[in-house]
Amino acid sequence: MSPDRPREPREFRYWHNRKRLWARALRRSMQLALGFDPQPDDGLARRVADMYYDADPLAEAFVDEVYFGDGAERGRQLLDRAIAAQSVAELDDAPDSLLELFADLDRDPPWVDHQLVERGARVFRGYGTAVFHFAGAITLAGYAESSVAKPLVLTGGYTGDSTRQRFLETAAFWIAVSEPGGMRRGAPGWASAMRVRIMHVFVRRRLLAHPEWRVEDWGVPISQGDALLTLMGGSFAPGLALRAMGFRTSDDDILALLHFWRYVGHVMGVRPSWYPTTMEDGYRLSYLTAVKAAHRSGADGRLLCQSFIEAFDAAGGDIRSRLAAAIHRGYTRFFTPPWIYSAMKMPRVGLWALHPLAQFPVIFAAETARRHSRTADAVLDRAARWQRDSWFQHHMGERKAEYHPPTALTR
Repeated sequence: MSPDRPREPREFRYWHNRKRLWARALRRSMQLALGFDPQPDDGLARRVADMYYDADPLAEAFVDEVYFGDGAERGRQLLDRAIAAQSVAELDDAPDSLLELFADLDRDPPWVDHQLVERGARVFRGYGTAVFHFAGAITLAGYAESSVAKPLVLTGGYTGDSTRQRFLETAAFWIAVSEPGGMRRGAPGWASAMRVRIMHVFVRRRLLAHPEWRVEDWGVPISQGDALLTLMGGSFAPGLALRAMGFRTSDDDILALLHFWRYVGHVMGVRPSWYPTTMEDGYRLSYLTAVKAAHRSGADGRLLCQSFIEAFDAAGGDIRSRLAAAIHRGYTRFFTPPWIYSAMKMPRVGLWALHPLAQFPVIFAAETARRHSRTADAVLDRAARWQRDSWFQHHMGERKAEYHPPTALTR
């Protein structure tokens, strides 16, 4: 590799795949539909490839100094106090690494527009629970990649009986960050983002030391590259895909979603060297994501996918629980790319696969009312928040979401 060329994981297959017939056909069909060429220039593709070797040095410095130096209990106490404080300067015993971590967060990045963050949060929560099921389903395409599948399999995060619990904890995070004011300094969403950020440092360290992790193939675990695509999965992807259910998400709404998740990512330590800020950027990154795929996760990917679609099957015997399981399977089938669904040997779900589409008339009518009436918009916002809170309480009960690193790996 020449000094001026960014590093490229072996399973970042963009330059190999883009010559293949299916990639050329995808490029051509997108060009016809969009009116511009979705293929990014090589400079952008290499920047994205290089992100797979970038992690979160500020959070890692804090974990090294405090958690691995003074102990985990001291680290948790300091983190909780720093989150609760108006300013980390209030802590007279704060180590330098904590001061630097929070000083960085207390400085707004030059690109942030907090009104646009709030707008994006409102768009996101307006999807209610539909976006939870969509985000889970679209992630299954990511499970075909080892850089995504391997961390989840080795930590046991989304396999077997733990799948439903982990999914609900992720939904709790989505709810917290997208509540009104949820990403203000010290708010519940902001605090959750910080705790997830620290948890990711521990997971990354454990996996880097594991004999199954291959840096030359996948980059570092929970890299900036995969994190960037995760942010896309909560913004650009649902903004487009949920139109099929009747949601009238405008391009400006999608740009607000992108901005919202960019700021959530910023608090979580996701600082990619490039981020999409236009619809054209989003389409180019989507094309790059599809073409770079290696699809080599094998049995690990199949385990994750099959665990996910079965996640709510044993949730309870009452009618509401059985209905929730069927709806979950329907969403998963409807939104998972067909070639992924087939490759992962996922089960048939019958007519439940049409459940998302069947909601179109009602959702479209409500969305039309929202566009023409502030009162309707406010009512629908409250209804969406109630719906997702009710759904979460039904499935989670009295338990609370916890963001702690795994104490051991599965193998």
